[in-house]
Amino acid sequence: MPLNAGDIEQARHRLAGIVKPTPLIRSATLERMLNAEVYLKPENLQKTGSFKIRGAYNRIAALSPVEAVRGVVAASAGNHGQALAYAATRAGLKATIVMPTTAAIAKVDATRSYGQDVMLAGVDYQAARRAAEELRDRTGAVFIDAYDDPHVIAGQGTIGLEIADEIWPDVVIVPVGGGGLIAGIAMALAARTPQAEIIGAEAAGSPQLSLSLAAGAPTPVSKPVDTIADGLATGRIGNLPFELIRGRVRRAVTVDDFEIGEALLLMLERMKLLVEGAGATALAAALKLKAELAGKRVVICISGGNIDINLLDRIIGYGLAKAGRLMRFAIDLHDRPGELQKLLVLIGETGANVRSIEHDRTRRDVPIGSARVMLELETRSAGHLDELRRRLAERGYSIASDKAV
Repeated sequence: MPLNAGDIEQARHRLAGIVKPTPLIRSATLERMLNAEVYLKPENLQKTGSFKIRGAYNRIAALSPVEAVRGVVAASAGNHGQALAYAATRAGLKATIVMPTTAAIAKVDATRSYGQDVMLAGVDYQAARRAAEELRDRTGAVFIDAYDDPHVIAGQGTIGLEIADEIWPDVVIVPVGGGGLIAGIAMALAARTPQAEIIGAEAAGSPQLSLSLAAGAPTPVSKPVDTIADGLATGRIGNLPFELIRGRVRRAVTVDDFEIGEALLLMLERMKLLVEGAGATALAAALKLKAELAGKRVVICISGGNIDINLLDRIIGYGLAKAGRLMRFAIDLHDRPGELQKLLVLIGETGANVRSIEHDRTRRDVPIGSARVMLELETRSAGHLDELRRRLAERGYSIASDKAV
């Protein structure tokens, strides 16, 4: 079916009472950092933890009675699966969600908790998608695409309507995986606030939007996708989303995992918002665009907050290391009473805090009569790290290894 602004308005009507409109949150911290008027659109606070419920429920609501009896099947890295499981259960339908074997455990468990079947297949999203399509062919279930579907895109576009209800932005930055979210938002805002520039934010490990814009057609990522923003790791933008954003989205900003982790940590610490990697990508892009956003009214779309706790721990570690707030290093000491205490006193004098310590006197690469001490420290900044290294050198300590966590 062709898609137009009226379809997005119809989707909003269908979603009334199901999806809660998320408010724009103005951030004084980000306004100081970017020298701009900054609003966050926190879809991490949405039902099922992401924007995906909008498109999934709209697609379920559009099923014919005959289709509803057949049930539905979908492939998902996590958020679409959770949303579709919720929507299907609410509508009394049978759903099977195919997820990659590498999917976050938290997302797999959450999807099952909504009362539908989960099947694990393939090592990435595209492999899971192929398995879901095979299941559709065997069972006759209706395949509901995570992003390459007009009803799904129309549902995601309701975010654009909500933005336009509150403000007229100059710039809207949107995370991009398969492209359904940015396509829906771009269509909605083209009708309501046509002056707004829509910028895609993509992960360096899955840069399908920039590749497609450069080629002028949907172009798959040639190398294996690899990013902490698993919600964006589709490896290919959808055909319909690309057609809809053509001419409406002119560029993508690519951010790496360190930049995503730093943005995630910033939101957690300063805005008290827990987001997933994909959810932090738009903020990471905004920070990269700081110079050109100055003086503008900017909306940053936070797409979701369904993050695995183990991954969160790793991301926080990377983010702290990049910000100069976490240091892991080793020092060889004479193995005699008082040497370790002297080192710890010096570290304490600098204001660093010891997170962990390991003392090993049996290593073959350490001389007899010495011991290697491995420490992990909490520090305040990159400048604090430099001060710590200087103080250690002044006291004659030689750092055996010094690296980010």
